[in-house]
Amino acid sequence: MAAWLIYFALSPVALPTTPYDFTVRPGSGLKAVARQLSADGVLEEPESLWILGRIIGAGRIQAGTYRLDHPITPLDLIGKMVRGEVLYEEMLFVEGTTLRQWLSQLAVQPGVKQTIAGKPEPDIRSLMGEAGPLEGWFFPDTYRFAPGTSDLDVLKRAHAVMKKRLADAWEARDPSLALATPYDALILASIVEKETAKDSERPLIASVFLNRLKRSMRLQTDPTVIYGLGERYDGHIHKRDLAADTPWNTYTRDGLPPTPIAMPGEAAIQAVMHPDKTDYLYFVSRNDGSHEFTRTLEEHNRAVEKYQLRH
Repeated sequence: MAAWLIYFALSPVALPTTPYDFTVRPGSGLKAVARQLSADGVLEEPESLWILGRIIGAGRIQAGTYRLDHPITPLDLIGKMVRGEVLYEEMLFVEGTTLRQWLSQLAVQPGVKQTIAGKPEPDIRSLMGEAGPLEGWFFPDTYRFAPGTSDLDVLKRAHAVMKKRLADAWEARDPSLALATPYDALILASIVEKETAKDSERPLIASVFLNRLKRSMRLQTDPTVIYGLGERYDGHIHKRDLAADTPWNTYTRDGLPPTPIAMPGEAAIQAVMHPDKTDYLYFVSRNDGSHEFTRTLEEHNRAVEKYQLRH
């Protein structure tokens, strides 16, 4: 018997497919898993794996989905399950995306348990224990999670990260920053995120908006108009759109919009907390991904003529 167990413990199992995935359900023990592996043809019979686990004093095996991409010995297989080396899903949320886009992405993600698909935002807020709007409150990053994790749990994790990042950034902000609350900073960071993809420009763009706020000038930024249009946005900003009043139209309303317009990343948050010291009030795209920054309306009009009207 001892010789057989040694032989069994050290002989690689046969994989019915490569890779081979199997799931250990919460509360399942090694005996149940051994029966499952035997039924799939990985083991000739289930008893030897269970007996081996008893003899070596294996601890509790961890629930989750496991992937075997090469032959493995039963001894190593038990160790893998005891250590909980489960297969993780990965999901990338990009900076500048909106809550609506996050929900759509979650709804089609394999391995995510669907619990909030189709629910209105107030219901999702309630499930998350939040009272205010959720836009902007999720940190864009790559998240790894076990298959079967719920969409709500993924959101809660990203929400907790954003709350921590924002709180830390606010604590370390420039002491002269002319914003009243961390939420104001989050709103402005979302605008900065949508205005440029160049990290080097973000502190400059933040300075423009902060300078305009100090002078009680309207922000007049297209991304907020686009957000306010929602599904009515057809890919182009029209003159009628700039005049169509919504809570997010910074051409028709003073100050910051009522909520963020997207999920800002770390660079945009830091740009708002530590803006460049400038007297710029305007900027315009150079059509190459960068912007021309100017101090006066006259300078701005010349820049518009140079980079926009002649193209």
